[in-house]
Amino acid sequence: MRIISGTYKGRSLRPVPHKSTRPTTDKVKEALFHMIGPYFQGGIGLDLFAGSGGLGIEGLSRGMERMIFVDKHPKAISTIYENIKSLDAENKVEIYRNDAFRALKAASKRGLQFDYIFLDPPYDKVSFEDLFEAIHGYNLLNENGLMICEHSADQSLPEKIGEFSQIRTETYSSIITISLYQY
Repeated sequence: MRIISGTYKGRSLRPVPHKSTRPTTDKVKEALFHMIGPYFQGGIGLDLFAGSGGLGIEGLSRGMERMIFVDKHPKAISTIYENIKSLDAENKVEIYRNDAFRALKAASKRGLQFDYIFLDPPYDKVSFEDLFEAIHGYNLLNENGLMICEHSADQSLPEKIGEFSQIRTETYSSIITISLYQY
């Protein structure tokens, strides 16, 4: 795993030492960031179900100002800390070991709103509809913000989920689909 572009381009990232995580491949990550950027003039992001932190770190490398990483697995949290420390980017991030829904509630209590929310939950284990409902209910996405959903290609997400509309969807290597949503 490596950072594809931006400030940290070419730097290696450690994967989570566990078989239950599936890091986003470089090819999919590159395509994803070309869909949403590819570069940014600031902005705050949330990398929920962060794993090694690869998506959020790529966002920081490409110009996002701050990133909050959340994962409930201790090995993932350790890996994110190691990856952030290796980049000397501690001042740009917050890292939390927490359940996704508790983390969303905590962000709401702090009055946070995000420009980008990366959602890459374990396939078929978490409902995107429930996540969208919580994000909307807690008012966590800025008016022009974007939710980036990575899911299995055999899982079809609806064009509209609550207050959010799908603005683009692309399938890669017949395994992974990226779907983008906005208000």
